[in-house]
Amino acid sequence: MPEDDVEKPNMVTCTAPVNIAVIKYWGKRNEELILPINSSLSVTLHQDQLKTTTTVSSSRSFQEDRIWLNGKEEDISHPRLQSCLREIRRLARKRRSDGDAGVDATGWSHKVHICSVNNFPTAAGLASSAAGFACLVYTLARVFGVEGELSGIARQGSGSACRSMFGGFVQWIMGHQDDGKDSVAQQVEPETHWPELRVLVLVASAERKPVGSTSGMQTSVETSCLLKHRAETVVPIRMEKMIESVHKKDFATFAELTMKDSNQFHATCLDTYPPIFYLNNVSRQVISLVHRYNEHYKEMRVAYTFDAGPNAVIYILQKHIAEFVQVLRHFFPPETNGGQFLKGLPVNHAVLSDELKQAVGLEPMPKGIRYIISTKAGPGPRVVEEPNQHLLGSDGLPKNI
Repeated sequence: MPEDDVEKPNMVTCTAPVNIAVIKYWGKRNEELILPINSSLSVTLHQDQLKTTTTVSSSRSFQEDRIWLNGKEEDISHPRLQSCLREIRRLARKRRSDGDAGVDATGWSHKVHICSVNNFPTAAGLASSAAGFACLVYTLARVFGVEGELSGIARQGSGSACRSMFGGFVQWIMGHQDDGKDSVAQQVEPETHWPELRVLVLVASAERKPVGSTSGMQTSVETSCLLKHRAETVVPIRMEKMIESVHKKDFATFAELTMKDSNQFHATCLDTYPPIFYLNNVSRQVISLVHRYNEHYKEMRVAYTFDAGPNAVIYILQKHIAEFVQVLRHFFPPETNGGQFLKGLPVNHAVLSDELKQAVGLEPMPKGIRYIISTKAGPGPRVVEEPNQHLLGSDGLPKNI
């Protein structure tokens, strides 16, 4: 075999989605293994609008593991990155020792270069770590020939990353075992199940959040009495009702549970000592607007949810989306006109009645929302087949640095 074929790096590129929880994960019972104090449920968003792309290259010529995130080399020794690398390599070794001919005998010992980019703001409450670690684990598994249950490994990178290993509607089962083997994600329904459901991400701020999720939830577990009540009493019942509402495509129940759970999550943040504030004035204005809009129509047409950041994620049925986007334009007059305010899936124009404007009755907040991403439920991680899409060159270094 020619020498250059032997030395050619093994390179794989994959993409993975963002997920937005409708029943929130907040609080761990085991920090190291990232085991949650309650189950959670999310919607995987479509990768055409929001995704992480990761290339992993493996070669015997690499001297050490290295990682680049959004164009900047980062510290590969981060404990959570190491957990994912260690677990994938362990499974690759195990497959080899079990006599699986599909695993390269020496490949698992090669060093890797990892390059990852997001097409959305990192650490702005848009679940960037979930997409990032899901993509990392999925890509590493392809490089090392590892198959089977991967969500438990993704969980060790970032808790909610386990839910980004699947498309559609996904639950993260909290599990009860000390080793975390039963704390895994499971698809409730595929992305094709509820085609009428649409999602709007309202980006109020693309800045890094003042209190990161990891430190925030640790303080909540230590100090919030409400969080304990929520995990033990409230969430188990809500999970059952939410799963049923997804199966039945019951938007009214889905919407009410989504908003109540978001509100309770942020109430536990306030109940944390010292309190944590993720919502801002724009967030609170969106909450008021949604309730007044629903009240005007005397039915549940729109739901909001907020993760650990000020950006609202709106769930809405397709038939109402044109009018609601126009409502957002009216009460949050954009800085830029035209297409830039609305990104992603197109939305038809609508005319608002004076009656509706008066019913909502809020003072407009110019530039409160920087832009809107229009999307829907989408599939889980995917392999990118085109070699020209690799983020790393044949030398194992990022192409555009």
